[in-house]
Amino acid sequence: MRKTIITCCLLAFSALAFAQELKSGPYDLPYKNTYVKNIFVAENAYRSMPSHTVPSPSFDAAKKVLPAPFWEGHQTEVDMYWHAWKIAVGNIRQPQEGSGLVSPYLDVAYNGNLFMWDDSFMMLFARYGYRLFPFQGTLDNFYAKQHQDGFICREIRADGSDCFERYDPVSTGPNLLPWAELLYYKQFGDLERLHRVFPALVAYAQWWKLNRTWPDGTYWSSGWGTGMDNMPRVPEGYNQIFSNGHMSWLDANLQQYLVNDCLMQIGFYIERWQEIEEMEEEMKFLKAWINEHMWDPATGFLYDVYADGSRSAVKGIAAFWALQTDILAKDRQDALVAHLSNPDEFARTHRVPSLSADHKKYNPNGRYWQGGVWPGVNYMVLDGLWKKGYRREAREVADNHYGNVFAVWKNTGTFWEYYAPEAVDPGFMARKDFVGWAGLPPIAEFIECILGIRSDYSAGTVEWDLRQVEAHGIERYPFGPDGVIGLKAAKRKSAADKPVITVSTNVPFTLTVLWGEGESKTVQVTKSGKIKL
Repeated sequence: MRKTIITCCLLAFSALAFAQELKSGPYDLPYKNTYVKNIFVAENAYRSMPSHTVPSPSFDAAKKVLPAPFWEGHQTEVDMYWHAWKIAVGNIRQPQEGSGLVSPYLDVAYNGNLFMWDDSFMMLFARYGYRLFPFQGTLDNFYAKQHQDGFICREIRADGSDCFERYDPVSTGPNLLPWAELLYYKQFGDLERLHRVFPALVAYAQWWKLNRTWPDGTYWSSGWGTGMDNMPRVPEGYNQIFSNGHMSWLDANLQQYLVNDCLMQIGFYIERWQEIEEMEEEMKFLKAWINEHMWDPATGFLYDVYADGSRSAVKGIAAFWALQTDILAKDRQDALVAHLSNPDEFARTHRVPSLSADHKKYNPNGRYWQGGVWPGVNYMVLDGLWKKGYRREAREVADNHYGNVFAVWKNTGTFWEYYAPEAVDPGFMARKDFVGWAGLPPIAEFIECILGIRSDYSAGTVEWDLRQVEAHGIERYPFGPDGVIGLKAAKRKSAADKPVITVSTNVPFTLTVLWGEGESKTVQVTKSGKIKL
């Protein structure tokens, strides 16, 4: 009898152990099926799309296709640009057979997995390589792995399996996918892609609303879920990496507002906005709630909110997601931006640290998100400052951040996962050759902030912020599906001198040139030649 009982116990234990073993693949799990299907997922063509490969280009071939910047007397900065592309091209991966991944992708240079957080930021520099390789297809793999209820795991292995169960507090986020897709559309005008990605993006946003909100309608996340692992945000007694802390998380709420705004814009472009009108109502709610509960008028900053309704006192880079939205009125926006110039907070040796320097956990070597300077969120800050008209602050932060990345590159010969805020050094235990989102400063920020060239193909515009006095510009600048633009500014004696600009182009566009102290001129460009300002 005793032997029989022992045998039964062992069999039961064995069955339990087997049941807890996660299998490879997103649906081959030992759990009961609790999916409530989302109607938009049924439209997601990526879930049934066959896998395809695209031969990886050589770097020699890439140099003949990629945008080619030039800057007289600054060849080393141009060399850094090409070095970043060389590493990136070497990080192209093909989908494994049987993985269910549908597209070649740009590896994040971390552990071989795809990360939603990293990949979304990486597409912001990779879009400049559109003519070389379909880098945006990296995001297709997330859409292909969408679950029936709209969930998309934030980290997916190369074999196609999710790293987390969907109801795990760290399972997903941050949702930057609509933001990355909209920026790509504005660069290339790929309307067909908007039609394809819209259902997956809407279903994922709806999953967030159903599964990541408190009863009051605000959003929660976790250290891993926000991508900012060890930032000291949750109250004492909660795990800062894995727990939601029973908080309303500032960045999760700002990002969901941004998600809804991007999806409404995409909806207008493809004439499907009527299907998601409820997102406008949520935006109104979030805007009012964030201003009432997360804004502290005494310090002029935005904070997480605890379960008892009190505000956190932790000032972090998450607050600057507000610059990607219209949530704050101008006076509050001014107060928020002022913190970036405060040397006791965010204006450190290397800007912008992830955690304010007046926090007790701030670490001079960064210690990950306890002060580390991260290229992804720094790009978010720079882009937001420029869009909101804080041009002086954007230039100052860009010069500092780019300059420090450049100095570390010269000293070490490579790019790093993140950087120290108090020295011209990599961050503590940062990974090297990280392109990865560290491609943002040498590529996207070099083009947009140092050379000063930005564009919006959807509006037919190119903007050139001319601050350099040496001859400089770019060749093979991609503008829309077929447009190729060359821009060259002749050498000037001072930044106040009116620039002499030569353009080569195969498409018409509107060019706005900024120079000196507030000087600007907008001209219509219809053909190649010198531009009269």
